[in-house]
Amino acid sequence: MAGKTRSRAYWWWFAAAIGWMIVIFVKSAESYQDQDMRPFFRDLIPEEVIVKWVPQVEFTYDGGLVTWREPYDFVEFFIRKGAHMAEFGILVFLFIRMFLARRLPYLRTVLLASALSVLYAASDEWHQSFVPNRTGHAIDVAVDTLGILLVVTVYSAVRFLRRRGRTGT
Repeated sequence: MAGKTRSRAYWWWFAAAIGWMIVIFVKSAESYQDQDMRPFFRDLIPEEVIVKWVPQVEFTYDGGLVTWREPYDFVEFFIRKGAHMAEFGILVFLFIRMFLARRLPYLRTVLLASALSVLYAASDEWHQSFVPNRTGHAIDVAVDTLGILLVVTVYSAVRFLRRRGRTGT
């Protein structure tokens, strides 16, 4: 019975991972105008309020200036990058669970799940290069990879602490 349960769990996690990849693909196919959050922020929050709360920083990201002087752009930049980290963090989590359901060794699981997630992040950026008013950027794959590494680190730490708690050491 345990073999069947593991097999069922594998297919559940497999379907969840594929479903999540489809969500990423669909969102990636939307034009920037369809995803632009700035009009929403302009309607919701007065510019003076945002300017009070954002740090007075500016930096270059992939050749473009990200500056507090454009508060709606500034806030949207961090929300978009955080969303990218989250979406690929979720993907690596689903892959980890999928491979663990197949009883793969943990190190192999983490490496395989991470590699697949980074490859999908790269393919996502490539896909965006074909979408009108979107561009694919290698630096965005690095941002996605940060999300992947964060989830792998947290997952591994929780796993370690749980195992340590069971053994009493």
